[in-house]
Amino acid sequence: MKSICVFCGANFNGDPILTEAIEQLAQVMVSRNIALVFGGGRVGVMGMIADAVLKQGGKAIGVIPEFLLNKEVGHTGLTELHLVENMHQRKQMMNDLCDGIMTLPGGFGTLEEFFEVLTWLQLGLHQKPIGILNVNGFYDFLLKQMDVMVEQRFLKPVNRELVLTSANPIELVNLMEGFKAEPDDVWFKDRNLI
Repeated sequence: MKSICVFCGANFNGDPILTEAIEQLAQVMVSRNIALVFGGGRVGVMGMIADAVLKQGGKAIGVIPEFLLNKEVGHTGLTELHLVENMHQRKQMMNDLCDGIMTLPGGFGTLEEFFEVLTWLQLGLHQKPIGILNVNGFYDFLLKQMDVMVEQRFLKPVNRELVLTSANPIELVNLMEGFKAEPDDVWFKDRNLI
């Protein structure tokens, strides 16, 4: 992988375990010459991961809509900053610029980004690994909900397995580097759900 897109929050909850995970992620990315692609903000977890990568001599590539830049939340010290018109273009460009996608703690926007690119993978629109860095159990309930979707037969197990998960940044990057996409986009082989 030459670049990882990180979806994460524009807020930060003060968790020292999350701070440590961000530093570890930046370290492993820079040591493997993996560029950061992210939402271009200077605030919250977004700003923290960009600053950590830049501080260690890595590349940080931001993609931000003009309306957010005008609200003065754009990061001004990046390797590259791409301006787009809207949130849809932002997500598409971030996906186009990366070789893999990782989700760190965040809110509604983070989940929306994660689920859209995950759906793209399920539909075969890309073959990029998608990981959740489950710092301090932040995504435990979300992962359990995915398991419920499988149990209730709204999600096939093979598609559930598309989501790579670890609490350890090094382990998650290793999983992503070894990923081979095998989604099952055939929903109805017959009228009975399998």
